Amino acid sequence: MPFQLADLLRPFEDFFKRQASGGIVLFCAAALALILANSPLAPLYHHLWEAELTIGFDDFGLTQSLHHWINDGLMAVFFFVVGLEIKREFLAGELATPRKAALPIAAAIGGMLIPALVYHLIAPSGPPAQGWGIPMATDIAFALGIIALLGPAIPRSLAIFLTALAIVDDLGAVLIIAIFYSGPILPLALASAAVFFLLLTAGNRLGIRHPNYYALIGICLWIALLKSGIHASIAGVLIGATIPVRPRHDQENFLEKTGKLLERYTSLERVEGPFHQEERLGTLLALEHLCHDAMSPLQRMEHEMNNWVIFGVMPIFALANAGITLDFSELQVTLTSPVTLGVAAGLLLGKPAGILLFSWLAVRLRIADLPDGTHWGQILGIGLLGGIGFTMSLFITNLAFSLPSLAVEAKIGTFGASLLAGLAGYLLLAHFRRPPKR
Repeated sequence: MPFQLADLLRPFEDFFKRQASGGIVLFCAAALALILANSPLAPLYHHLWEAELTIGFDDFGLTQSLHHWINDGLMAVFFFVVGLEIKREFLAGELATPRKAALPIAAAIGGMLIPALVYHLIAPSGPPAQGWGIPMATDIAFALGIIALLGPAIPRSLAIFLTALAIVDDLGAVLIIAIFYSGPILPLALASAAVFFLLLTAGNRLGIRHPNYYALIGICLWIALLKSGIHASIAGVLIGATIPVRPRHDQENFLEKTGKLLERYTSLERVEGPFHQEERLGTLLALEHLCHDAMSPLQRMEHEMNNWVIFGVMPIFALANAGITLDFSELQVTLTSPVTLGVAAGLLLGKPAGILLFSWLAVRLRIADLPDGTHWGQILGIGLLGGIGFTMSLFITNLAFSLPSLAVEAKIGTFGASLLAGLAGYLLLAHFRRPPKR
């Protein structure tokens, strides 16, 4: 591979490796939650998440259960990284040009509409009807983890297509949460949130790049949305959308200053003495700061936050939300309930059907092209992997159902369909994978 191409693909390679290994950690956390919820430790497990935690002072603070802080607070960090990824993809990634963006956008739209329709046909009315948004999301960590198991025989363009599709999918899920799964709107709190968002946007326009500015105003935005009735996780996406994409030093300025510092360091290498050792250290620190400022705040924050989200936020969320107590005497009733069947059918059938159908229409209408080196059998395999709807599906489940019994049914449908979709996607892609080069 030419050096230039390898250099361009390296950020994606790093991202792919983190997501793939993160899928394993996420699976272990979900399995541990299920084991604890069905063991003698179940009362302690459930009591832990209901413990109240106060953040702030006596007269000015928020008191919520630990489960609530994880779902509304910690997951805002997850949505912040989602916002960064969405902005990056639309500015410089696979969604940067209409031609490149057409296929993943079409596939994602089909992968949201058809599952929602399938769910609505199975659970058209009553409280179960509120769960139509659950089968619309894709869990990128699990999906890319399965791609990683298939190794280099799978075209890299296919993994890039899956990543872009999942990011558009996340954007759709965020809009659905904001519009359909938020509470009654309080105008004063919403107006306050708008003011904080304008301050973040103004900071971007004025060239403020220090992360503390966006963290401080972002926390205020999160609190305002928490009080407004709109789900507070939306604050994460809004903050991510305001992070600057331009570095402090452009390429020409960076190369000029780097050259001068390297020349200075080279000249100091020829001179011995403790004073010159301090000068060398100062030169290296100046180079470090220069490299820091050559990265855009968006790139730097996404790089630094990804590991925290993949190996911290998402496993904690899974540990707190995947623990459902299985009543085997009622399991047959649960498996045949409209919620369980709707979620399972939406993920396992509706998701691949929607992705494949809308991708075919986009190519047929000549507004998009298939990824390089791929064919329709592999697109169907990607559609099946799109049926792995773990993290976002569990998140929407908590918003859609206030009745614990309906939430348990939705989670069982999510677990079963995600497992089957992942297995079917793996087998299909393994069947269609290209032979390795000699």
